[in-house]
Amino acid sequence: MTLSEIAAGVEVTSRQRDRGVALADDTETPLVDRLSDHAESLPCTPEATATLVDAYTAGRSVGDAAREAGVSPMTAAKALHRCGVAGVCPLSPTARDIVRDWLAGRTPRSEAVALTGGDEADFALATYVETHDPVEPVAEAVDAQVAGSAPLGDGLGADDPLGDALGSTDGLR
Repeated sequence: MTLSEIAAGVEVTSRQRDRGVALADDTETPLVDRLSDHAESLPCTPEATATLVDAYTAGRSVGDAAREAGVSPMTAAKALHRCGVAGVCPLSPTARDIVRDWLAGRTPRSEAVALTGGDEADFALATYVETHDPVEPVAEAVDAQVAGSAPLGDGLGADDPLGDALGSTDGLR
């Protein structure tokens, strides 16, 4: 069977939607300024949140990013979640279902904490994640910041164990 035989009965039955030109955020507005309008929705200051985002997206852990921003690791995880950063919840999807069951009143708290397999702090953070959605304008600002930031690995310090694993982008053109 040839290609012309395969394509013999193919016809266009609908039109493709024109979605326009893809835009990149080139406002060059600092992330702190973009977060300031939503400061009441964040668990820490816009300055600390911007520092958290920069450190975490550069490859640092939540704890290291928290130290750099001068906040507790719990506050850092909450702020990153509100910024739309995925993966800060310490519980598995099944354990998060148990948290949802507790929130809906179907499971006693002590049983829910035991079933999740985490400790009280993990359970508290998972509860926060389940009861607070990411702030959409903040998540968009963070996405734009991350999309326009340096390649992965840039900014890792010399003391960072991954600092030399990713190499340098200086010689790439």
